[in-house]
Amino acid sequence: MSEAVTGGIRVEVLARHAPENSRPQEGEWVFQYTVRITNLGSDTVQLLSRHWIITDALEHVEEVRGQGVVGEQPVLAPGESFKYSSWCPLKTPTGMMQGTYRMSRPSGEQFDIEIAPFGLKARYTIH
Repeated sequence: MSEAVTGGIRVEVLARHAPENSRPQEGEWVFQYTVRITNLGSDTVQLLSRHWIITDALEHVEEVRGQGVVGEQPVLAPGESFKYSSWCPLKTPTGMMQGTYRMSRPSGEQFDIEIAPFGLKARYTIH
């Protein structure tokens, strides 16, 4: 589990290996992660975009940028949370993800919030 608070917004992530979707014999391990974003501040905020940095065990880095999350750009009033799940394939049984979300306030001010690093680790590996 990872947790970060930036600008009054808390981001919590829980990741797990998804063996039912992985194909280790073909060099693909799939991980599911669930994110909860909570507005601890006094302003309403909107999530505009995401930027993920995904690193596998061979130090191969992939960056993923896009609008919103799971097709949504949620608006969070003070005290509200938004939760979603997604997945990530890796070419190795271990790795790491981290990143940022771009947020905006009603004033139009935009700011980035941190997604703290979290590990991706298959429970067992076959050599």
